[in-house]
Amino acid sequence: MSAAAAWDLNAAPVRVPGSVPGRAARPSLVLVPTGDAVPTSAPGRLRLTRAGRLAVTLTVAAVLLAVATVALVSRAGAAAPAPVADHAVTVAQGQTLSEIAVRELPGLPVAAAVAELQLANNLPSAHVHAGQVLVVPARG
Repeated sequence: MSAAAAWDLNAAPVRVPGSVPGRAARPSLVLVPTGDAVPTSAPGRLRLTRAGRLAVTLTVAAVLLAVATVALVSRAGAAAPAPVADHAVTVAQGQTLSEIAVRELPGLPVAAAVAELQLANNLPSAHVHAGQVLVVPARG
């Protein structure tokens, strides 16, 4: 049988006859149980430190941000179906996109017709140049 000893540094002061009052007692050796004599204790509750709580919070926030970003990107990618082309028009010298919109899409307001031509031709602005071929979307 083996035994272990350790210094008991937290021992309550013991009043030894003949000692000076108010002076702390010296640490003493105590026996420490080993092997089968060690008491088994139920595992305690998990306690998170401040840094642990911060790490959990940041992880949850990052996951939520990633899910929201994926949802927005997938929604933006499937927002509008591609317009169906009716016919094509070649831009003449001095023509503007609004003139072409009025002539080719007469039932729509000018701003809406210009916007449809921009969407159908992937134009970043209303600027066109001579010789450019524009697809006119079908109305319906």
